[in-house]
Amino acid sequence: MSMAWMTRSWRYLSVTLLVIFLVGCSDSGHEDLQQYINEVKSSRQGRIEPLPEFVPVENFTYSADELADPFMSWQTKAALAAKAEQKAGVGGGLQPDLGRRREPLEAFPLDTLRMVGTMQKDGQTSALIKSPDGLVSRIIVGNYLGQNYGQVVAIRADTVELVEIVPDGLGSWIKRPASLAIVE
Repeated sequence: MSMAWMTRSWRYLSVTLLVIFLVGCSDSGHEDLQQYINEVKSSRQGRIEPLPEFVPVENFTYSADELADPFMSWQTKAALAAKAEQKAGVGGGLQPDLGRRREPLEAFPLDTLRMVGTMQKDGQTSALIKSPDGLVSRIIVGNYLGQNYGQVVAIRADTVELVEIVPDGLGSWIKRPASLAIVE
């Protein structure tokens, strides 16, 4: 047997098998499928539902001018309330100046600040205050310390005296003396 004869026989066998498969896929036996397709095509309605009726939305007026600003700090709210009371002639009692620029040492509670020394220049005494972040600041009478609007009223060799303005719990403010002693 030659190699050419084997190659021809494989080709004949392949063509024969292909013909058998194609005969198996002939049109016979699909009448029920064709009948179902015809039923579906004939039952198709072809009618589209109408669009729903458009109902106009009632206009809404947003009146946020009457509401408080949610991003406003409590200090600003208190300042605005104080200004409103002053215009109305109400209040008029003791209150801190909420409109002034805060000093750096007002960012820390008074009990975290430490007096580390004093200096004298041109007859004016100043105190050296160390903050929790390690910075040493020089202050004079009239500067502010702590978070309770404490204003320095006197500087001595071993103490800094100040007066704080704190809320009294009844909607008013009171003065309270405080001091920082030198730390050795």
